[in-house]
Amino acid sequence: MQSLATGASFLAVVLLGITAGALLAEASVLVPFWRSQPPRSFLDWYREHAALLLWFFGPLEVATTVVVIIAALLAWSSGAGGAYLSIAAALLALAVLASFPLYFQRANASFEAGTIAIERVAPELRRWALWHWARTLIATASFILATLALE
Repeated sequence: MQSLATGASFLAVVLLGITAGALLAEASVLVPFWRSQPPRSFLDWYREHAALLLWFFGPLEVATTVVVIIAALLAWSSGAGGAYLSIAAALLALAVLASFPLYFQRANASFEAGTIAIERVAPELRRWALWHWARTLIATASFILATLALE
């Protein structure tokens, strides 16, 4: 049981690292690009690429969260020393995933459908960036806690 818990914890760290890195890349590369575009150009770009973004980030964040929760449960049930850190990492991973229905799903849909008023695009992208930096920091904290939980 201990080796299974260790393996799951290692996989959780790898997936959390990939997720946090992908979110950081999006925050550092895509968001500044989006914000530099005229609103109509951004909406056209987003409409064209929204499915790719969802296809990449959706499965990655769901799979990461599932694996982190499994790792936390295995760590807790095996009595691993880092069990509480694993549980905290799982809770943070859930917070990252929960940010999608709480904010991003509606905002992304308005960008993709072009239903947002042109004059609201820049303020909404600013808000989007703040929410995104928050989830990037939460994902990074989850990665750090999961790494510390490895025995």
